[in-house]
Amino acid sequence: MSDANRFLCQAIELAHANVEAGGRPFGAVVVRAGEVIATAVNETHLSRDVTDHAELLAIRAAARTHGPEALKGSAVYASGHPCPMCLAAMRLAGVGEVAYAYSNEDGAPFNLSTADIYAELRKPFPEQSMTIRHVPTRLETRTDLYDDWSSRQVRCG
Repeated sequence: MSDANRFLCQAIELAHANVEAGGRPFGAVVVRAGEVIATAVNETHLSRDVTDHAELLAIRAAARTHGPEALKGSAVYASGHPCPMCLAAMRLAGVGEVAYAYSNEDGAPFNLSTADIYAELRKPFPEQSMTIRHVPTRLETRTDLYDDWSSRQVRCG
């Protein structure tokens, strides 16, 4: 069995345990240099927070335990096709590889697919069902927000 299959089996086992506990069928494993550094399951049924997906919780756990640098080049193994939110978070964290066991097509008959969200996000903002707009706003009494942030960054050199 390949490492990818082994870690995917671990993610699926986590997902099965979550289903047995009343949750959704999603588990995730974060691996760095061949070692598991974090695991998680979808906890939306417990927290009532729609962002408590297995992949997000696993990368949060890895960052809290090992520091955010541990995610650079790491791999995430997920039981199901990661949603756009989870994939974006993995990209922001520097994850280098993602593998998943069940596709959006596998999940569609069970209302577990995010394919419609991916399709919606491919459209230009004006064509999407959610209103998205840029409203340039600045505070007259404060330094520009990004200038303020930039000036407070520690410079090495």
